[in-house]
Amino acid sequence: MNTRELTRTLVSIPSHEDETAAGDRIETWLREHTDAAVERDAHGNVIARRNTGADTSLALVGHHDVVVPDETQRAGEEYVLDERDGRLYGRGSADMKGAVAAAMVAFRDAADLDCELVFVSFVGEEQGGIGAQAAIEDGFAPDYAIVGEGSTGYSAEGVTDVAIAHKGRRGSTIVAEGTAAHASEVDKGDNAIYRASDAVDIVREMDFPRTEVLGHELSGSVAVTEIDGGSAWNVIPERCAVTVDERTVPGERAPLDGVEVIPGVSWQVDQDLPPMACDESDFADLVQSAAGDAQDADPEQVVKPHATDAGWLAQAGTTCVVCGAAEPGEAHTAEESVSYAVLDRCEQVYRTVAERL
Repeated sequence: MNTRELTRTLVSIPSHEDETAAGDRIETWLREHTDAAVERDAHGNVIARRNTGADTSLALVGHHDVVVPDETQRAGEEYVLDERDGRLYGRGSADMKGAVAAAMVAFRDAADLDCELVFVSFVGEEQGGIGAQAAIEDGFAPDYAIVGEGSTGYSAEGVTDVAIAHKGRRGSTIVAEGTAAHASEVDKGDNAIYRASDAVDIVREMDFPRTEVLGHELSGSVAVTEIDGGSAWNVIPERCAVTVDERTVPGERAPLDGVEVIPGVSWQVDQDLPPMACDESDFADLVQSAAGDAQDADPEQVVKPHATDAGWLAQAGTTCVVCGAAEPGEAHTAEESVSYAVLDRCEQVYRTVAERL
């Protein structure tokens, strides 16, 4: 079975509510088509290993959960697949069962290994990386990893690049507490919305976090995205909550706790998906060289705006890059699709890196 056939098989399996069936198929395929040591951990992650005991380990990393499909992407309980113009259309084709299939085939076919080669498909990536976090807590710790999220079309249309860094996301809430009063007696209350507005002014004036990774500048951002306060038109509000979306960069965070200098204002973190920075230029160069050998174009080292499981792995000490078939704007859309030719290219990249490491 080649990458294209395996992609069609995986994309056809619903996995937006329950990843079990997709994980079953991945596990079964690995047991039937490789002599690897295959494990299904307690969290549902599928992990396979070849050439165990080697001094250096390389992981080919993906996930088999997907976001809820659009109505046009399902027929009853089944996912709809469509093939046209050299692309496969369907939920999860780009994000990221196509790259999972490419990694599985590369894992099977890589020869003359000097490294321990690991394949892993995590659960719960779309829920904040819960599968990756659980595996790391259980001791999953490869030396190097290629995470197969999208890196195609960043330097130029159709070119599969190598992302050596990506942003993270920290979502947080500013809560302003006040004292309720009748709106006709303003002086008897403390207006929580006014306090929240003062906090928003502080956020608005913050500099965006910035850093440099292997010579590439990576810039984050900070934005107020929601506000909720007040209970009635004639009541001085006693509470107001403000949502802040921060796109983080490695080693830097916006000083959002500074809003707590305002009386009655507190700040809490709701989600913190870590950014990723490749910490070894030689590994990034190796993957870039393999990507160059797999295509006529000249791939570049780029930075990626979206958080992936590479953030969790890098935070735990794994040297990571992101290299995959998905293009900007493909994931999570009603017209999600992936190029078969680019999937074949990614399979070659993964196999080449495994054989050269």
